[in-house]
Amino acid sequence: MKKLLNILFVSTQGIYLRQEGETVVVELEREVKLRLPIHTLSGIVCFGNVMCSPFLLGLCSERGVHVSFLTEHGRFLARVTGPVSGNVLLRREQFRAVDDVIRASSIARNMVMGKILNSRSVLQRRLRDHGEDATVANAVARMARVATELRDVTDINVIRGLEGEAANLYFGAFDQLIVAQKTQFVFRTRSRRPPLDPVNALISFLYTLLVHDCEGALETVGLDPQMGFLHAPRPGRPSLALDLMEEFRAILADRVALSLINLNQISARDFTQSESGAVTMKEDARKLLLTTWQKKKQEEITHPFLNEKISVGLLPYTQALLLARHLRGDLDAYPPSLVRHIRASADRHLRGDLDAYPPFLLK
Repeated sequence: MKKLLNILFVSTQGIYLRQEGETVVVELEREVKLRLPIHTLSGIVCFGNVMCSPFLLGLCSERGVHVSFLTEHGRFLARVTGPVSGNVLLRREQFRAVDDVIRASSIARNMVMGKILNSRSVLQRRLRDHGEDATVANAVARMARVATELRDVTDINVIRGLEGEAANLYFGAFDQLIVAQKTQFVFRTRSRRPPLDPVNALISFLYTLLVHDCEGALETVGLDPQMGFLHAPRPGRPSLALDLMEEFRAILADRVALSLINLNQISARDFTQSESGAVTMKEDARKLLLTTWQKKKQEEITHPFLNEKISVGLLPYTQALLLARHLRGDLDAYPPSLVRHIRASADRHLRGDLDAYPPFLLK
């Protein structure tokens, strides 16, 4: 199994990154702050006014270390990668599958199913931990009906419509998941570009980190991050990375955001609002979030399909690997990553071997 490597997040303004042999050197005002061997890194994410030497970028491209540039507040700007890698035959199968209506809809349907079931599990956890809530219970019941309706759908537009319906139900109950600091953190609706409240600012920032990890995972196994199944391919958009992250949004990104709020680790004072209404995090809050995100990725779980212990941070890689195996013909279907209690209860006839997975996901 692939080893979970570090991602270097650089948020201090004015930092200069350069190469020194096989080492990444971090400097501020010509003073060396940190040295990291290149082989310990899987990526570098630079926020705001952070500069990299061309020689370091060349070293990163040779070693498969992806370098991403974002604004100081987390809006994606650019990504530097090396030459296209991976088996050209695998990419050809990916392109063929995208153009095959049946294959594409099967993959998209299972990805959406994973998203719905995982999102629903986050709502169910709210009911278990904090008691009954009519809004959450209603969303849980209606999302179950959407998942049932999704099982036999083959039309990609219908799949996208059901995904949107489930997302509306989930976010319609999201404010009930905030159980602390209720006056400071209120979630009314999902807002992007820009986020208009602190909760949206948190989850948008985390989604940017998650899509970075998904892009890297897809490139590692040799897939093209731009050729998606659920998200239609568009120039410059990592459609397949957006597909892959769907099943992780609630159980990884949203859970981290909710933990920071509900454990009082972050407050409304950690955010600023511009004249346009855009809400952004202050630097200290951003550093706390990045530290929490890295700790979350180091947690270990048992993968529901592989039956193997892995770090949470390797979930995008394992799912990219399973997608590649499906496209090669080694698996009959793409199995999304489901939180463990869903896998155990989704079908009472699970046998416990490798292919023991909810049968509606293996069609």
